[in-house]
Amino acid sequence: MSRIRAAYWDPDGSQYGIPTYWWQGAPPGYATRRQLRAAGLRPAGQPVAAQILWRGVGGTRTAYLYRVDLARPKRTATPAQRAAIGKALTARRTCRVCRQVRPYCIPRSLGECLNCAEGGTR
Repeated sequence: MSRIRAAYWDPDGSQYGIPTYWWQGAPPGYATRRQLRAAGLRPAGQPVAAQILWRGVGGTRTAYLYRVDLARPKRTATPAQRAAIGKALTARRTCRVCRQVRPYCIPRSLGECLNCAEGGTR
């Protein structure tokens, strides 16, 4: 075991407060948020169960791990929520000046579509 890996090996949590493993050294049954999401799961409010530490650009990097057995399935949006999201996205694409729905989001810095900002359709 290299010195770097040995520095991050703390399975009982005595040094770092929670169980700590090196990069790709965590036992099965733990997953990051991204891994849970890829599996269709969410942490469901559980506390961080362990962490992974490794040396990276700018210093020591950390990835928090959650227990897979306590994770729950991801929630899906209701039809009403999906409709509200669709209306909000349409509002972001609608120009306030010419009232046309554009295929892109209107820049907030301009407050109008690119055609209106250039003076094309006033």
